Amino acid sequence: MYKAPVDEILFTLKHVAGLGPALEAGRLGDLSEDLAEAILGEAGRFASEVVAPLGPVGDRQGARHEGDGVVRLPDGWADLYRQWIEGGWNGLTAPEEFGGQGLPHMLNVAALEMWNSGSMGFALAPTLTMGAVDALVKHGSDDLKATFLHKMVSGEWSGTMNLTEPHAGSDLGVLKARAERAADGSYRIFGQKIFITWGEHDATENIIHLVLARLPDAPAGTRGISLFLVPKFLVNADGSLGARNDLFCHSIEHKLGIHGSPTCTMIYGDGRFGSEKGAVGYLVGEENKGLACMFTMMNNARLAVGVQGVAIAEAATQKAIQYAKDRTQGKAPGFAGSGMSPIIEHPDVVRTLLTMKALTQGSRAICLACAHATDMSHHAHGDEARHWQERAALLTPIAKSFSTDAGVDVASMGIQVHGGMGFIEETGAARYLRDARIAPIYEGTNGIQAIDLVTRKLPLSGGAQVRGLIAELEEIAASVRASNRPDFGETADRLDVALADLSESTEWLLAALAGGQMEDALSGATPYQRLFGLVLTGALTAKGGLAQTGDGQEGQRAALARFAAENLLSETSALKDRVIRGGASLAAARALLA
Repeated sequence: MYKAPVDEILFTLKHVAGLGPALEAGRLGDLSEDLAEAILGEAGRFASEVVAPLGPVGDRQGARHEGDGVVRLPDGWADLYRQWIEGGWNGLTAPEEFGGQGLPHMLNVAALEMWNSGSMGFALAPTLTMGAVDALVKHGSDDLKATFLHKMVSGEWSGTMNLTEPHAGSDLGVLKARAERAADGSYRIFGQKIFITWGEHDATENIIHLVLARLPDAPAGTRGISLFLVPKFLVNADGSLGARNDLFCHSIEHKLGIHGSPTCTMIYGDGRFGSEKGAVGYLVGEENKGLACMFTMMNNARLAVGVQGVAIAEAATQKAIQYAKDRTQGKAPGFAGSGMSPIIEHPDVVRTLLTMKALTQGSRAICLACAHATDMSHHAHGDEARHWQERAALLTPIAKSFSTDAGVDVASMGIQVHGGMGFIEETGAARYLRDARIAPIYEGTNGIQAIDLVTRKLPLSGGAQVRGLIAELEEIAASVRASNRPDFGETADRLDVALADLSESTEWLLAALAGGQMEDALSGATPYQRLFGLVLTGALTAKGGLAQTGDGQEGQRAALARFAAENLLSETSALKDRVIRGGASLAAARALLA
């Protein structure tokens, strides 16, 4: 059974991601180290004891569409959600004026990891609601905030994000959902949306949909998209629920994984719940500027999805290590016991498990560092605020892509450790791979993240932001070398080579962009994104290995850093070659796909 790694998460927060120095500098208000430990300790208990036992139930039963728009959650999930909101977990980072706790984003991201490890399908509900809250706080009118935010912050009402249509996946410029202005200042929404996570369920009394749609006189493309708040039930002036709005769930998807999460096809404005057609919606932000509003939600969701990769990787690693300790097979070299040895004694299994641990810890550090940058941007001004905003922007596509790829890879390795039993649903190892596989796809595919990283994030401040980050990573490598600790092995040398690969690839891409060689730059975007993630993994695990905490774990952390450096970083040279020289072969071979 999953056990939340609270100590490991707290260590990464304090000694790798930046929470410790921020607390010492008084940058995070009234938050103290003791309070952070108490919050995450309780979050870990809830994840381990309450959420995790219902994860397999949700996977086996799945959400159920019962006709006429009714969707039922798996057994026990509605009560689980009620326990969730009673614990106040939904409003960790929300503003205090709307009932939230105003805590740093880092704590929420850390808690999200544990809840997703317990059940990714369940954790999707609060993830979407938190994103909707962020969008309303930043872009909603005072009336919308007063009407909806308190109950969304508490979790009494859940939230969704409605972007995708059958003909429009990542290309939102061609969406067809339409909005018409009403005489009372509201709007009427018509159209169909697909892949709407928790679009209908029986855990909350109201569901607040944020819907992208186009006004009749809107400009073409993404410049003509508006964002609307469309509640399942209208809200009366006194805050009570009114009439059912003209929207419903037509069906739910039968999916590879995350079975407990209802993935809905939503219909707006067909007159099902009244004679007058059109779902009542309220404008969020300004007309034709909805995409900017939605990006507030999407950017936070991208980091949250990256955390899902970390969460699955952690849970899969725990399960694989426990199985490897219990399962006996053959006789490992040097095994002194009688009979067959546990498979964890076999070198190949050891290599696999350590690869899983290194990818998990590297992904965790990247995601928490991204969250730290977001927090610092909220507690700074002027040039410093811009620096941290750019740092968060640079890390977000890497956190989303590298961590979700790691989630898939680690879950697959976990099945391999289980052998044939991993392919059997009874062990539960396969669930992690099935759940993990969506994460590299939704909230912007990892290929789209690579495009974003190369074309939008590398040029920030003329390339100064990415060069500054590389320089910070080089300082970590120099500190490893200066430590003269034999337990780091060749870590410093391997980091130096990998950082040189990253720097050379970065400069080549920046030059290609400046020279208008867009196709060449995009041909190398995905390998560059992985290269960056691997270097961050190597450097940040080394930073953890350098920390002197007096807890007796320094040697183990240095050993993990050494393993990552000596076993994972050799890939960076091949990735650099693909970035710089791979485009020509790609172009030459395109005819094979005709």
